[in-house]
Amino acid sequence: MNARLAPHVLCWMLLVLSHPARADESYSVSSHYTKHEARIPMRDGVKLYTALYVPKDATRRYPILITRTPYGLRPYGVDNPSSWFPRRSLARAGYIFALQDVRGRNLSEGEFVDVRPLRAGASRAQARATDESTDAYDTIEWLLRNLSNHNGKVGMMGVSYPGFYTVAALVNAHPALRAASPQAPVTDWFLGDDFHQNGALLLAPAFSFIGTFGQPRPQPTRKPARPHEHDSPDGYAFFLQLGPLSNVDALHFKGRIGFWKDLMAHGTYDAFWKARAVVDHLHKVRPAVLTVGGWFDAEDLYGTLKTHQAIARGGARDARLVMGPWSHGGWDRGAGDRLGPVSFQARTSDFYHDKVEVPFFEHYLKGQRKLDLARVTAFETGTNQWRSHASWPPAEARPDRLCLAAAGRLTFSPPSTGAGSGLDEYVSDPDRPVPYVPNTSFEMPREYMVEDQRFASRRPDVLVFQTEPLEEDLTMAGPLKPLLYVSTSGTDSDFVVKLVDVYPDDFPNPEPNPRGLQLGGYQQLVRGTVMRGKFRSSFERPEPFVPWKATRLRFEMPDVYHTFRRGHRIMVQVQSSWFPLVDRNPQTFVDIARARPADFRRAMQRVHRSPTLPSCVGFGRMPRRI
Repeated sequence: MNARLAPHVLCWMLLVLSHPARADESYSVSSHYTKHEARIPMRDGVKLYTALYVPKDATRRYPILITRTPYGLRPYGVDNPSSWFPRRSLARAGYIFALQDVRGRNLSEGEFVDVRPLRAGASRAQARATDESTDAYDTIEWLLRNLSNHNGKVGMMGVSYPGFYTVAALVNAHPALRAASPQAPVTDWFLGDDFHQNGALLLAPAFSFIGTFGQPRPQPTRKPARPHEHDSPDGYAFFLQLGPLSNVDALHFKGRIGFWKDLMAHGTYDAFWKARAVVDHLHKVRPAVLTVGGWFDAEDLYGTLKTHQAIARGGARDARLVMGPWSHGGWDRGAGDRLGPVSFQARTSDFYHDKVEVPFFEHYLKGQRKLDLARVTAFETGTNQWRSHASWPPAEARPDRLCLAAAGRLTFSPPSTGAGSGLDEYVSDPDRPVPYVPNTSFEMPREYMVEDQRFASRRPDVLVFQTEPLEEDLTMAGPLKPLLYVSTSGTDSDFVVKLVDVYPDDFPNPEPNPRGLQLGGYQQLVRGTVMRGKFRSSFERPEPFVPWKATRLRFEMPDVYHTFRRGHRIMVQVQSSWFPLVDRNPQTFVDIARARPADFRRAMQRVHRSPTLPSCVGFGRMPRRI
């Protein structure tokens, strides 16, 4: 067998979640910091490996900045600076950095539990009861007692899974924790983060990530998990030939991956998932919080927005949000000036580090700078500029909608009685699902969130609706809210809605253009989300469709902040598969984790667009600005 690790899981585990130096910096960590290693005891006696980087200049006192991670801090050893060392912009400013393997991972003792549930209402007096909040608390307490040159103030930060640990530390936070920055935090693995969207399994990401990360670790080790092996470079063909979901464990994991078994056993929003919803615990958060995310984050856009909303609505003293034009963790990789062929015409990562992140921590942990930072700092794509707002979504955004109409038209008013009312239909075939990218690579490219959708719009099983060229700019801000009236010949179906920016034919090509890109007519994905139809009324209690009965399907897509420029068109696409990003729906009402080949059937799908059954996509429209 040809050993391959899916490139997107490599990206996730090594690139996205590390903190590489920015390309324009030559700052030497080893010249300014000394590395130490400690095993910090928790209240139950379990010891957690922690790498400490202490400034060599002992004439000052420094705040402590903590990152807790399940991904490992290799290379280990006091003579080997970890690749996880935080950003050089913060290192230059001067902090004590504490980087920790979480409980049960890598060199830390104990048992690892994925997105470990928090102990709601637990008392600090419960000496041996632990969760990620108590582990963070005990780590801070030990650091304050054992480090000599700190200033008594602590901050935390982390991207993705480490973002979850940062959020967990906000619950019953240690008094010394003054500032925290959860960045693209894992928040809810059923409703919208990483492995599910609205109850639909995100197959390719789950298979690749869990297959490697989920391998058991019986005792502390310096060695990384062995990459999961597969023998195909063609992701679409691999997952199609794999057949029903039950074959994943039977053919590949063979009972070794505990969390995959959990994933298959909990196919509804049950107590297993609800216990892991950390946002339910974010009441009256005391530390200042800077939540960070990217508009084109394929993994944890949902978590970023829900985390900020929960903290802000829960009565936090200071909750701020930053949203840039980034993929998952993109503010830590490169200049942030483009994603694939889409240019943002600015070094957005530099702006974030210099104007947002460093000032935030300097203000709350050192008190050295006046913090000139809005509650919300968001990058408006399309016009490619930073905007400041007092809240998110912006208060000035007004409800509007785009409605599906006859002949593939998209209008700002619902259908009227007479010509043009009716429905559109297509056949959804589980044996020939719509791909989510035009190529067949096993890799899940970061750029798929802005992928050219022309390959999909030409398929007969994708409905396409678009406006006339816009006569003036139109800016959408906030969540998208599809309301579809659908019917199907089956008893379950997925419906994928995509919002697309169609460039004019004379849109200029990039300069230089080594790939020979033709951007005239480019159909840029702005947002796409799947809704598993059986969860339309409840994520806890799925229900079948009644064949051919028109049924309302209402759901919410993660927020956008995008301007469709004058001369562009707005497009909406509707389809019933998005493979292998999303697992195949058999289109029969079954437990998909246990579906048999005979359960997968073709279905006729209908999307209604009549005066009594108007299918529309709601959005927030911003006032016109010049």
